[in-house]
Amino acid sequence: MKKIIFFVMAVFISTTMFAGGYQVRLQGNKQTGFGLIGTPTIYGSSSIFYNPGSLSFMKKKWDFDVGASVILSDIAFQKSESNYQAETDNKASTPFYVYGAYKISDLITIGLGVYTPYGSSATWNNDWAGKFLIQKISLSAIYIQPTISFNINDKLGIGAGFVYTIGSVKMRKALNYSGDSYVELDGKANSIGFNAGIFWQPVDILKIGLNYRSAIKMSVKDGDATFHIPSALQGTIPVNNKFDAELPLPANLDFGVAVNVTDKLMLAFELDWVMWNVYDTLNFSFKEQGALLNSANPRLYKDSFIPRLGIQYDINKTIIVRGGVYYDPTPTNADYFSPETVSLNNIAYTLGLSIMPVEGLSIDISWLQLFGQKAEKNYSPDNFGGTYQSTAIVPGLGISYSF
Repeated sequence: MKKIIFFVMAVFISTTMFAGGYQVRLQGNKQTGFGLIGTPTIYGSSSIFYNPGSLSFMKKKWDFDVGASVILSDIAFQKSESNYQAETDNKASTPFYVYGAYKISDLITIGLGVYTPYGSSATWNNDWAGKFLIQKISLSAIYIQPTISFNINDKLGIGAGFVYTIGSVKMRKALNYSGDSYVELDGKANSIGFNAGIFWQPVDILKIGLNYRSAIKMSVKDGDATFHIPSALQGTIPVNNKFDAELPLPANLDFGVAVNVTDKLMLAFELDWVMWNVYDTLNFSFKEQGALLNSANPRLYKDSFIPRLGIQYDINKTIIVRGGVYYDPTPTNADYFSPETVSLNNIAYTLGLSIMPVEGLSIDISWLQLFGQKAEKNYSPDNFGGTYQSTAIVPGLGISYSF
């Protein structure tokens, strides 16, 4: 039964692992092309996510921004002390964002954002060596954020937003019984949090931003656990069961500086502190106990710091190009590395292009390529280990309009 308990825990681990391993913050295609830097910039209504403090500095009365990205990821695995190899067959996932903002006065701007900072899928072959840990997973989370921003003066802005989160997850893994035994989980969760920021432009060429996104505790209540098992076991393990679990999504503190080197060239640096240390232990319980036991399992994550560099150049009044690079270290504990969603030390580069054919309209194209550094990892509870390597390609397209 311990293997079943570890499996249910893995659902929530996967949500977190996506944030650590692929926390690409795809909430604005301008920012994505700029090394995913948005804290010290003024990019209109997409500041609802990146820094509500800079929202009040948007230039027009109305600003709208919509867009999406396509995550194409792949994970390769080679089992320890063996020639055995496996590779995922992942479906594309499509995070999106929708923002709208209105400048009530020179002092106050309000806005609403709907975006998906977490969401991915992983598909391993049903018969691969790690099938007792994971076969398939699909997860998503939608954030809804009403926001208000105040322009204290022509140099300083502050802002904050209330965050309501809706999440879902589906997962399947094999069970170590006769025949094609497996279990499927399907759960939903919702929770609340907040996003607050400060934006300061002490001189015309310098912009400084600080943004804090609170930790959010996601609680699954009465999720469906369906066991496909031999009939001889159905008297001790309820085939149709319910489960509860909680997982803290970590707080983020982002600090960024942008410098206009010339009228056309802007350089930026950002450091993102992801407070993973809140993820210490995962508690989990079934509604109908049977042969299943409640459990508390240590995860012992560590905080991570993500440095980012970005460059932007205005070719002319209608074309802007961007580029960036960042390093995203894994927050995972070496004794609890599981293949639900693989999180390695990641290096990534980004490219971006904005085309403005008419006044107020911007077509924003971005490209992100991520390389997970090859590493030997182990999942101690099942004594399952091997070498992992991951890659991800993320093209994106957005349209913004202001008037």
